[in-house]
Amino acid sequence: MEHDLAGLSSSPDIKFTEEQVKCYMQQLLSGLQHCHSHGIIHRDIKGANLLVSNEGVLKIADFGLANFKHPENKLPLTSRVVTLWYRPPELLLGSTDYEASVDLWSVGCVFAELFVKKPILQGRTEVEQLHKIF
Repeated sequence: MEHDLAGLSSSPDIKFTEEQVKCYMQQLLSGLQHCHSHGIIHRDIKGANLLVSNEGVLKIADFGLANFKHPENKLPLTSRVVTLWYRPPELLLGSTDYEASVDLWSVGCVFAELFVKKPILQGRTEVEQLHKIF
């Protein structure tokens, strides 16, 4: 059976060990490296989109906002992606020229969330989110 990482991390009955967090992060980064090496930017990494089996196997889910970024494709991307609490500053500032690094910002947010058991930057608007970051 698979559970989403957000639900697991917010459960008062579950406390991840450092080894578990390392294992999840290693799997997440490995999965993203595979996506990025094939030109795919997920654009919505968050705990709710990460599924973990009872055996501890992590899977990246919900590719609904994903985009294929080809070096020859110079079309602008939309900045209205990534759930607000996991959105990097360049997207909050409206950039339409970004790379796979937007996923890595979100990974950092998920990483911290596993320790504090809740999202770390809970802005209600894009401006408030920027204030929480800076």
